[in-house]
Amino acid sequence: MTREQQHNTSPPICWALSEGHVGMEVQAIGLARALGVEPVVKRVAIRRPWRWIPPRFLPFALSGVGPEGNSLLPPWPDVLITCGRQVVAPAVEIRRRSKGRTFAIHIQDPKVPFSRFDVIVAPEHDRLSGANVITGIGGVNQITPERLARAAQDFAPLYADLPRPLIGVMIGGSNRVYRMTGAVIGQLAAQLAALSRQTGAGLAITPSRRTGAENEATLHKALEGLPAKIWDGESANPYFGILALADAFVVTSDSVNMVSEAASTGKPVHVVELEGGSAKFNRFHDSLRQAGITRRFEGQLEKWDYPALNETARIADEILQRMPAALRGRLLP
Repeated sequence: MTREQQHNTSPPICWALSEGHVGMEVQAIGLARALGVEPVVKRVAIRRPWRWIPPRFLPFALSGVGPEGNSLLPPWPDVLITCGRQVVAPAVEIRRRSKGRTFAIHIQDPKVPFSRFDVIVAPEHDRLSGANVITGIGGVNQITPERLARAAQDFAPLYADLPRPLIGVMIGGSNRVYRMTGAVIGQLAAQLAALSRQTGAGLAITPSRRTGAENEATLHKALEGLPAKIWDGESANPYFGILALADAFVVTSDSVNMVSEAASTGKPVHVVELEGGSAKFNRFHDSLRQAGITRRFEGQLEKWDYPALNETARIADEILQRMPAALRGRLLP
């Protein structure tokens, strides 16, 4: 067997390339796994002043990749999945240097001509369109029945002493669009405490790095003496365990990923409105409410049914159909 024949039958090499931000990296990894390949995770750090220059003005982008990130050297991957502004120019250059052999997928709007990639994956609320654009509701994620089953087994002992119904509470924080103020977290903490007292529900709470120590202190004070467990940020992150074990969710509005992942379970998702917002975020939340997937959190626990959101698998199937047959054959069993 020649080297070329071996290559054509070997498992494809896939890079999941991002700036290292968790919300971007998990999307690239999740899409790779949905395509049937375990990716090599790479992170880039674009040097100054290059990181401030729009991607379309960086034709030789690999020269701007700093030593803080992973090296981007041949052999080039068969599949490249990128997410985030800073990785657009390196991705375009890798595809060029591979002479088109690398099948390049970018998640979100790359802000360059779409023809620089084989596929663009974008949420519907971004309103992108084009021959190589695939849209979906919400964000790409890593939620699968198998992953949830493993997480349920791993974290069941942690929440075994909490009563049912078990409410999973996922709390984000301030970002470029939303603000988590003291008033918002104070109201949420009071609502959760009242809900637990009224219904006997247990609370499995996971804050994020953006939540902030002061806001976390507000939660601890309001929920003292109630059946609630708040992740300490140091032990193993129970996020997937909460998704697997909870009966319903309360999720803050600042994260498309968190809301999308909760909706991937098919369980009720109550969304907490933070201060601020944007047209894009509003379109996202409006579309989920209109589809009967989420409802605003008003302090009460509601119950409703909807088909679990499974956009990642659907998008992966469509990407496979757009791949060259030889590459697709190496991905499919």
